Amino acid sequence: MALSTGSRQTRYPEAEWGTRIDLAACYRLADLFGFSDIVWGHITARVPGTDCFLINRFGLRFDEVTASNLVTLDPDGRIVDPGSEPGDEDVNHTGFIIHSAIHAARPDINCVMHSHSEGGLAVSVLSDGLLPMIQDAMPLYGRVSRHDYSGLAMDDAERERLVASLGGNKAMILRHHGLLTCGETVAEAFMAMYYLERTCRIQLQVLSTGAEFELPDAELCERAAQQYEQFPYGRYEWPALGRL
Repeated sequence: MALSTGSRQTRYPEAEWGTRIDLAACYRLADLFGFSDIVWGHITARVPGTDCFLINRFGLRFDEVTASNLVTLDPDGRIVDPGSEPGDEDVNHTGFIIHSAIHAARPDINCVMHSHSEGGLAVSVLSDGLLPMIQDAMPLYGRVSRHDYSGLAMDDAERERLVASLGGNKAMILRHHGLLTCGETVAEAFMAMYYLERTCRIQLQVLSTGAEFELPDAELCERAAQQYEQFPYGRYEWPALGRL
């Protein structure tokens, strides 16, 4: 996957540059796999060793994001580094509200990904939420939070609600809104989104048949979830995706 790194590589520490490359790749992959929404949606990554995070410049499509044009925000939303793109330095305010809340509350989280993917949007309105229908759902079993819709994420009160809803999980369904995944790495957050969205799509396909279906019992689902802990999201998939 070709990323336009521009001429700014030397101005960033090696660790930050690596994070920028991973995050830009994540945006490109999100677009490739259908997780993008023109200029809406956002993915952030913590700048290593700081309390700042990287986010896309508002108005760019996901496939236009590069390692160099990512914007650095501090915890208060101030732009620390506008990136390499000339012109408007705006970022999505709702993106700041959502992502800053989680980065501040969860020091174990270094990447937060939010999407309006079609499968996630559809499942977000179902009263039963995500069902453990297939093997891909097992790592997520009992580990996906739900957050009630309260309008656009525009204020500090929503930050508190988001953090409370997420709890200690790394994935959340935003009811009537979409999906959110987190990870210790960009790779983990992306692959969590990939499998969460795919599980949503399969669930919708099964429900659309109108046929009866069976779910594994709770004990089996939890056992499978624990088995999957030895195969963390992104460990094996991310290097392969980087060769696209």
